[in-house]
Amino acid sequence: MSILANKIDFLAVVSVKHANPNGDPLSGNMPRVTYEGLGEISDVCLKRKIRNRWMDMGENIFIQSDDKKTDEYKSLRDRLSAEKEMLKVQKEGKKDEFAKMACEKWLDVRSFGQVFAFSGKKKEEEKDAGGISVGVRGPVSIHPAFSVHPVTSSSIQITKSVNSETDEKNPDKKSSDTMGMKHRVDFGLYIVKGSVNVQLAGKTGFTEEDAENLKEALRTLFVNDSSSARPEGSMQVHTLYWWKHNCAIGQYSAAKVHDSVEIKLKDNIEEPASYNDYEITIKELPGLDVEIIDGL
Repeated sequence: MSILANKIDFLAVVSVKHANPNGDPLSGNMPRVTYEGLGEISDVCLKRKIRNRWMDMGENIFIQSDDKKTDEYKSLRDRLSAEKEMLKVQKEGKKDEFAKMACEKWLDVRSFGQVFAFSGKKKEEEKDAGGISVGVRGPVSIHPAFSVHPVTSSSIQITKSVNSETDEKNPDKKSSDTMGMKHRVDFGLYIVKGSVNVQLAGKTGFTEEDAENLKEALRTLFVNDSSSARPEGSMQVHTLYWWKHNCAIGQYSAAKVHDSVEIKLKDNIEEPASYNDYEITIKELPGLDVEIIDGL
């Protein structure tokens, strides 16, 4: 497997229809929006979905969510504690060797980076992930995704009318309805942007094969991601644009590459309600070809 030698930029066009792509816990789990009204999906949320897809593909992942984890460990500390050789070099202060071992073990570490900052012991007799902290900078950067136009959010009130527990004194008694709220974006077209840095890829060991795994994860970003807030089919990757430069630093800046994709409403559309209401054109960048990939 060869280490990545050419800079990569990518952009994915994602539609959201009657779904909550990323709720904000500080706003009652309302869909995230900017002050200008643009819908937002955080970079952390996007990385979580990419990690989940990599796990589906059989890759080793360090940061696993509880509902999708593939091992018995209940915390990051427990997962690291199982790597005895890795802990040994960490406690010996060999930061570079520890970082190399962590990158070789976990795809998300060599892609996104990770800070290993566990200290102390849970039990006196237990060897765990204590020792010096180690930081790894990853080559893959993901921007927060923003909608092309402002989005409209809708809210509905829901009730739970089923007893959670039986009243021992009166088994036939019905509990009072529990009220709640659900929120959704009526429609939004979001743009996911990112890049892969060759210099950092060389430090973490990020390979050409890893880049292909990233491409596939982005193409299939919402596979196995459905929930009550995101019903199956409500979020879709329409197109993934993938640029592979002919050198390590890139022929053009990431900003120029991403801006080469121009998205605007069709002439007869005032308020977008679907992906088909948009017209997408690509401005040619001499010497740099773009791979256009249909989403799943």
